[in-house]
Amino acid sequence: MKKTFKADKIACSGCSNMIKASLEDTFGEIVVNLDVTPKEVTVEIENEEQEQVFKKEMKELGFEIIG
Repeated sequence: MKKTFKADKIACSGCSNMIKASLEDTFGEIVVNLDVTPKEVTVEIENEEQEQVFKKEMKELGFEIIG
């Protein structure tokens, strides 16, 4: 199911492109909404384990999930 997370420190399309380039091979299509604050990242999440992996990988990129 598609799930939307609020993320910290996403500032621009460069950040968005880095997230997509780094994670789309693992998680499929990723949509980053730069028009809201905090920024939102929508991704297909199949289970709790995959959600935890997504949050961990986002944090490793420097973008902590805050909601």
